[in-house]
Amino acid sequence: MHSYQIGRIEGTWINFLPPIQGGKFRAYTEDTCSSDEDSTTPEIFSGSSQDGSIPPSPVFDAVDSKSTVRQRKPTGTTSTEQSQAKPAFLDARTREEIVLDTAKYPSLDPASQEEIKRKYRELNERIKAEGLYDCNYSCYFVECCRYTLFAGLSYTFLRMGWWATSAFFLGCFWHQLVFTAHDAGHMGITHNFHVDTVIGMFIADYLGGLSLGWWKRSHNVHHIVTNEPEHDPDIEHIPFFAISHRFLTSLRSTYYDRIMTFDAPARFLLKFQNYSYYPIMMLARFNLYVLSWEYLLKGQAPKRGPAWWHVWFELVGQVFFWTWFGYGVMYKTLPDASSRIIFLLVSHIVSSPLHVQITLSHFAMSTADLGVGESFAQKMLRTTMDVDCPTWLDFFHGGLQFQAIHHLYPRIPRHNLRRTQKFVIEFCRDTGIPYAIFTFYDGNKEVISRLGDVAKQVRLMEECRKSIAEDGVFSHHH
Repeated sequence: MHSYQIGRIEGTWINFLPPIQGGKFRAYTEDTCSSDEDSTTPEIFSGSSQDGSIPPSPVFDAVDSKSTVRQRKPTGTTSTEQSQAKPAFLDARTREEIVLDTAKYPSLDPASQEEIKRKYRELNERIKAEGLYDCNYSCYFVECCRYTLFAGLSYTFLRMGWWATSAFFLGCFWHQLVFTAHDAGHMGITHNFHVDTVIGMFIADYLGGLSLGWWKRSHNVHHIVTNEPEHDPDIEHIPFFAISHRFLTSLRSTYYDRIMTFDAPARFLLKFQNYSYYPIMMLARFNLYVLSWEYLLKGQAPKRGPAWWHVWFELVGQVFFWTWFGYGVMYKTLPDASSRIIFLLVSHIVSSPLHVQITLSHFAMSTADLGVGESFAQKMLRTTMDVDCPTWLDFFHGGLQFQAIHHLYPRIPRHNLRRTQKFVIEFCRDTGIPYAIFTFYDGNKEVISRLGDVAKQVRLMEECRKSIAEDGVFSHHH
């Protein structure tokens, strides 16, 4: 019965930087935790760059019997990266962004952040009291009617031979379905893990050809380390996009466990990323197919625990999807290659606003790391924006227009997010945390501006490199 231990701490919990994010932990010895007082000494809790920690938890960190040092993969920079000279202005830009954020947002001192945490918990209790965690199933009845309408229109026009029109409504069908799959992935429908997961897998895999398991694996990380260039897979799109100058230093992705190399293709593509943004978003669904199959076939899905069977259910779903869509529609129904290409492109381009909606809430927001002392609520509101839209357009945005609110409380059903907004606005006014909200048009302008800013930095670096090479600045140095 030693599978876990329950302990107590005196005073306020102080966060440690996880090892995967570069946190350093001292070697474990038997006398490391000789007394309760030792666990609260100031030298242990030294902020976001700790040199030590308490002994490993039996739940998460088994100690190697052959070594007293806790093993981990290298994080942050590699020896190769460290050997590379990095332009000084990039480091200056990082410091500038941190200064701007610390000036705009509440102080990071423990007292201020603890007060924000307290009010965040109070806000959660208010939301519970209002019944905003309770799902309004009548809203999903309306959703199902909309899905049936789009699917029915797509099938009808397909039988009539109106290929492009049929593809248009199929794209509408896929676009709308994703919102409910997103709800299910967050257990926001029934709040039951298996029920919501089955709903999500049926929608994503059987009807859309995308793996819900892959999405949950990636998306859960995104919610924890939002907009952190080294850790958040939702903003790691090298060589096509870079929303921060930090991607220009060949960062290591802790999620993908690889170096995001700032190589020749990246240097070329990033120079025009503010122009290529929408064309690439139009075709983004094809990349999701690849990522889904990679997740299912490379053993990334859970093999044990309550979710062990999900990968098999998803594989059946993938076969089902490519049978009805790939074989039944694309091969058997459409008469020739040109019709198939038109149908494929139209259906996928029509569903592409979803990718713009997803990136819109984060691409223009801060990517600065303010350390582990920053409260969760402040970080989510600092790295996420909401979109202001009329109520009648809520169906089009599918809850993604309330991303900041969703990041604060991921399990609130999306049909309740608009009602939750007024409470969050009050919380922001009370704590002094800015609440970022733009119109859909202005939000897109902010994203394009951010992409354009990084593109300018890439062009500047390229010009400096060419100038150095032409002038032979280092030609006399050996």
